[in-house]
Amino acid sequence: MPFISKIQRQTDYNRFPSSTPIVIDNGASYFRIGWAGETEPRVVFRNIVQRPRHKSTGETVTVVGDHDTALLKHFDCTRSGPRSAFDSNVVFQFEIMEYILDFAFDRLGANGSRIDHPILITECVCNPVQSRSKMAELLFETYGVPSVAFGVDAAFSYKYNQQRGICQKDGLAICPGFTTTHVIPFVDGEPVYRGCCRTNIGGYHVTDNLKQLLSLKYPHHMARFTWEKIEDLKMEHCYIAPDYALEARLFQKGSKEAEDKTRCWQLPWVPPPIEEPPSEEEIARKAAIKERQGQRLREMAEAKRSSRINELENQLHGLEFLLQQLAQVEEEEISSFLSKTGYVSKQEIESTLTKVSQSLRKAKGESKVEQAENEEKADSSTSDKYPLINVPDNMLTPEQLKEKKRQIFLKTTTEGRQRAKQKRFEEELEREKKTREDEERRLENPELYLEQMRTKYKELYEKVEQRKRLKTNGGHANGNNSGGVGRGERLNAAQRERMRLLTTAAFDRGKGEDNFGAKDEDWQLYKLMSKDNDDDDDGADEDEAELARVCSRLQAIDPTFVPKPEPTPSQVATTEVPRVRPLTKEDFQVVLGVERFRCPEMLFHPNLVGIDQAGLDEMTGSSIRRLASKNEALEDRLTSSIFMTGGCSLFPGINERLEAGIRMLRPCGSPIKVARALDPILDAWRGASAYAANLQFQQQTFSRVDYYEKGEDWLRRYQLRYTL
Repeated sequence: MPFISKIQRQTDYNRFPSSTPIVIDNGASYFRIGWAGETEPRVVFRNIVQRPRHKSTGETVTVVGDHDTALLKHFDCTRSGPRSAFDSNVVFQFEIMEYILDFAFDRLGANGSRIDHPILITECVCNPVQSRSKMAELLFETYGVPSVAFGVDAAFSYKYNQQRGICQKDGLAICPGFTTTHVIPFVDGEPVYRGCCRTNIGGYHVTDNLKQLLSLKYPHHMARFTWEKIEDLKMEHCYIAPDYALEARLFQKGSKEAEDKTRCWQLPWVPPPIEEPPSEEEIARKAAIKERQGQRLREMAEAKRSSRINELENQLHGLEFLLQQLAQVEEEEISSFLSKTGYVSKQEIESTLTKVSQSLRKAKGESKVEQAENEEKADSSTSDKYPLINVPDNMLTPEQLKEKKRQIFLKTTTEGRQRAKQKRFEEELEREKKTREDEERRLENPELYLEQMRTKYKELYEKVEQRKRLKTNGGHANGNNSGGVGRGERLNAAQRERMRLLTTAAFDRGKGEDNFGAKDEDWQLYKLMSKDNDDDDDGADEDEAELARVCSRLQAIDPTFVPKPEPTPSQVATTEVPRVRPLTKEDFQVVLGVERFRCPEMLFHPNLVGIDQAGLDEMTGSSIRRLASKNEALEDRLTSSIFMTGGCSLFPGINERLEAGIRMLRPCGSPIKVARALDPILDAWRGASAYAANLQFQQQTFSRVDYYEKGEDWLRRYQLRYTL
């Protein structure tokens, strides 16, 4: 509806005299209010109230009607959802009803708390006296209205269409509303309420069922299935099937006709950018950039190396000059001379000189063989440092024995470090040898060499992955064993042998007695059970080292090579890592097939959603049977003017389906005609507006004086006459 300023609304409100009634269609779904005699309501909004809190100030505000997303984004709506004043189709929350009436009167233009116009408000069929009494109390006590009239919305719609020749004076009004469905028989233009029939099924249940079906079918799009959007989809795409079972089999077979009846809702989707493989020029450009970067790094490394060599040479010359000066210093002045240099003794200066010389040779890039020879010379010179090792103990004093033990410990530690250096040296020589051989094979046939290296990398990677999976999941290669994996299943052969020796040592060695460890040879078992004897672990380390070497080699010679990532423990436990498929346009399509007729079918078969009540066609038969007189002529007149009103009567095919259902209940040859209202949504308000514009309407109202004098008991007997 177009925006109207508050001043303009108040001006329009003041133009109407106090005798002009205000017409209110108080539906469970929408609230409509306007002036009597007009053809359109002035204000229409959803009959709900929400009270969220402001995110910054914490202030609670009242939002009436439709959700304005631009407004509600500033409020916290998680603790306060939309609330309705209705329980089914009966008003019972009059605090919420007061918020709605305040909003409606304000939008109509009322500039005060007092309403000086008569009110005609709709209610449901056979509305409880308690609800009618509370509504009258709210209108009289809070708003001070002069008089009130209550009428049934379906009856107003029937009378409005009767004046336009859509239905006859005798007929049946079927009103599938928001939460309930009513059937009202009309005789001589007046509703016969003793023949009414009601079912607790309406448009709300159809929308809710469609929302649930789509949420189950497309759980990743649940945020887009808002109530308003599902309501639009329902009114735009749903229809009533002429034969539900036949229509369901049609979709089950997937025929061409079913495809034609399928509708698609395309959600917003932006196609991802297409990644094209790099061209040869791009690969060459990246290789050139990588080469330039490498050259720049080599130049920086060379400059750093030259600076380091100069620094070490200066330090070496300084130490040599210091030793020359120390040789010229007399014995008694050595301590004072050393205190000025920062060194404690001559040996410390010589040791520092040796370390600087080794660092200088390493910086200058001497070969491994030369470094080894220099280290051997240095080690041979250190043999003179342990003179007490070869001397018998009986020839040494107690102090010399302590010194001998210390020298033995130092020598053993030095020899261990030397063996480790020798092992690292041999491994380095072996790596250099392999690198030279690989380079020679690469120069002979680069393409064949690159293919062999890729194949080797793939084999080593799969081998390492397989070993990790076996270690995690036991002996099952697929890693999908559902039961718990025992300790024995996770151990390899060497580990199981160590466990067997450990568990049987006491019995086998002790012959049934627990005397393990009494003999020295018992402790030799620990050598067999040590982890160093685990050949499988050594093989794993070698494979991983070789995999790292092949990976680094491929990175150096192949610009397009991308190493595989290291698997996480959760990925190791499964053999196949699920691949993420890129989302396409079809993934953002909501297909409406069988849901189009399955949801509205509950109007005829409420048991589809667990409600054990009658459908529309059965309700018609029940309403006719409830009439006191068994007049076949009257029954024929009723079935020859079946009138449909309400939002759910807009479903395509509902008239034909209802006519076919009633024909199954009536005798053969009975006249049956189903007609729909001109406007099933607004005809109830228009009929009430035309009724309130009649001059005799004031005689049908319940005044404030009657309310104070006659009270609730008179409201119980109050009944509006629709024929004026």
